[in-house]
Amino acid sequence: MSVSAVRQWLQHNKLLTCLGQKWSPSPVKSFRRQRSSETLSWSYVSNPGTWPLLGIHLGQMVDRAEDMFGDREAIVSIQQGKRRTFSQVKQESQQIAAGLLAVGLEPGDRLGIWAPNTYEWYLTLMAAAKAGLVLVNINPAYRPNEMEYCLNKVSVKAIICHEKFKTSDYHQMLCQIAPELLSSSKDDLNLSRLPFLKRVIMCSEKDVSGAFKFGDLYDAGDTSHVKILGDISARLKSDDPFNIQFTSGTTGFPKAAILTHHMLVNNAYGVGKRAQYNKSRVRICLSVPLYHCFGCVAGALTGALYGATCVLPTEAYNPEACVQAIQDERVSSCYGTPTMFVDILNEQRRKPRDISSLSTGIMAGAPCPQELVMAVMNDLNMKDFMVMYGMTETSPVSFQCYPTDSPQVKSSTIGFPSDHIEAKVADEDGQVVRIGEAGELCIRGYCNFLGYWGDPEKTEETMGPDRWLKTGDLAVLQPDGYGQIIGRIKDLIIRGGENIYPAEIENFFLGHPSIIEAQVFSVPDARMGEEVAAWIRKADDAELTATTLKEWCKGKIAHYKVPRYILFKDEFPKTVTGKIQKFVMRDVTMKELNLN
Repeated sequence: MSVSAVRQWLQHNKLLTCLGQKWSPSPVKSFRRQRSSETLSWSYVSNPGTWPLLGIHLGQMVDRAEDMFGDREAIVSIQQGKRRTFSQVKQESQQIAAGLLAVGLEPGDRLGIWAPNTYEWYLTLMAAAKAGLVLVNINPAYRPNEMEYCLNKVSVKAIICHEKFKTSDYHQMLCQIAPELLSSSKDDLNLSRLPFLKRVIMCSEKDVSGAFKFGDLYDAGDTSHVKILGDISARLKSDDPFNIQFTSGTTGFPKAAILTHHMLVNNAYGVGKRAQYNKSRVRICLSVPLYHCFGCVAGALTGALYGATCVLPTEAYNPEACVQAIQDERVSSCYGTPTMFVDILNEQRRKPRDISSLSTGIMAGAPCPQELVMAVMNDLNMKDFMVMYGMTETSPVSFQCYPTDSPQVKSSTIGFPSDHIEAKVADEDGQVVRIGEAGELCIRGYCNFLGYWGDPEKTEETMGPDRWLKTGDLAVLQPDGYGQIIGRIKDLIIRGGENIYPAEIENFFLGHPSIIEAQVFSVPDARMGEEVAAWIRKADDAELTATTLKEWCKGKIAHYKVPRYILFKDEFPKTVTGKIQKFVMRDVTMKELNLN
C-alpha cells in the first residue's frame, strides 16, 4: 500500500487528523471522545496508548521504586505490625534473593509461594524478580492433593510456605504428600511424590524438619551471591517468564498460565496511569489476595511503579479490619471484588468510621452489579471509583473505566480498552460482529500470556497464531468502544471473585464410592454473586446426605469449591441428543430452594 493510500485509509477511519502532526499530550481522552462521536459500526476497537511501553524487568522496577520513592512507605502489614519503605524493600529483597541463590536456586527455577497476604509474600515477589526466578502463585486454600498437582505440573524447585493459615498447618499438609520431610535434612530432599522439590522454606521462627526458616535467608547469601544478582539483572530480559498463575481448567485440573516481566510491568503501569496514581500520593487498602493477578499486579506492582503504599489489613479478608484500616491508615484507594464491597458497605453502615480519606478504588474479579457500584461511590466517598475487567491470561487487565467517567458508565460497563490493547467481539467463526451485537470478547496485545505450561492444545484453544485471545465471555461493544459483559460462554462459576469450573468438582465427586453421577452449576447469590450448586445421583443403597457429603469434601478440595446447595436426584434433564441441560437444573433448584 502506498503512503498516499495509507493516508487516505487513516483519514477515512478517523484515526489520523494530520499526518506528521505531533502526538497530543492527552490523546486517550481525545481518542476516546473521537471514538464515541464517530459511532463505530463494527465491534472492534484499538487503543494505541498515550505512553510508551516500559522496557524493564521487575528487578529493575524494584531499583526504580527505590530511586524515585525511597523514603515512602511501600508496604504496611497491620496484623504483623510491619512497615517498610521502598528503600528497605529493595535492601531486604536483595538479601532474600541472595539467600535463595545461596540455598541452591538458579535463574529460571520455579519458586512457589503458598501463603496468605503477608509481608513475606510481598517481599518474595520482589526477591524472586531480583534473582531471576519464576514465581509460582499458589492458592493458600489449596489442599494437599491440589498442591501436589501444582508443584509437579511446573516442576517447582523450592517453596516458601506460611506457618499456619486459618485451620491449615502448611508443613503438616506437605508431610501428607511427602512424609520423608519428617526425617530429611533441609539441604537434601528426596521426595518420591514431589521429585522436583528440593527446598522447603517456612515463614516461621520454629525449627521445622526438612525446612529452612525464611529468616535464615537474610544472612545466607554473601558478597559472591550479591555479585551474581548484578549479573542476573544485566542478563535478564523483560520478555523472560516471571510468573505462573494457576487457573481452574475445564478438564478438572488447573492450567498454569505463564506471564512475562514485560506483561506484568506494563499492565501494572497501565492500571495506575488510568487511575491517575501519578497525580498524588496513594495509599491502597489491599485485601484482595496477593496470589491473584488482581492483588499481585494491580496492587503490589502498581504500587511499586507509582510509589503507592499497599496496606494489608489482615492475612485474610476481613471487612471490619478493612474499614478500620481505611480510617487508621488514611487510605485513599480501596480494592475489592463485588462481594468484598458488599461486606465493607455493611460494616461501615453498622459502625461508621472516618473514611473521608477515601476517594477512589477498583472493583473487579466478578460481575459488578450496578446498584453496588453506585452505593460504593455514594456511601464510601469513592467518587473516582473504577470498574475494571480482565483475566489471568491477559496479565490481567484489558478494560478499565476512567475516574472521570459518569456514574452511569461506571455502573453499566467494564470501561474502555486499556492502552496498547485491541478488543473485538466475534461470532462462532471468529468474524467481527456489528456494534451492539453479542459475541465472544477477544483481546490482543502485549498483555496476552505466553501459554499454559505443558498444555499446547489448551493454549491453542485459547489463543491462535493471530494472537487473538478468546476470553470465553459473552460481550457487547458500545459505539464509543466501551464494553459490557452479558454472560459467559465458558461454564465458569465466579463465587466472590474465585473462579470455579464445574468439571473439576464433578470429577472429584465421582471419586466418592456412593456417587454415580454429579452435575455442578451456579445459582445467584446476593452476597457472593454466585454460589455453587450440585445435583447428585447416588447408588440405590447409599445413605448419603448433603451434610455428610460436605464433611467428606473437607480437607480434600478448597473450601470455596464445596457446593453450598446439594440436591439428590434420580435423573437429570437432557436434550433429545443426551446433552445435560444445566439451565433447567438451575431453574428447578432456584424454585425448589426459593432462591431469587
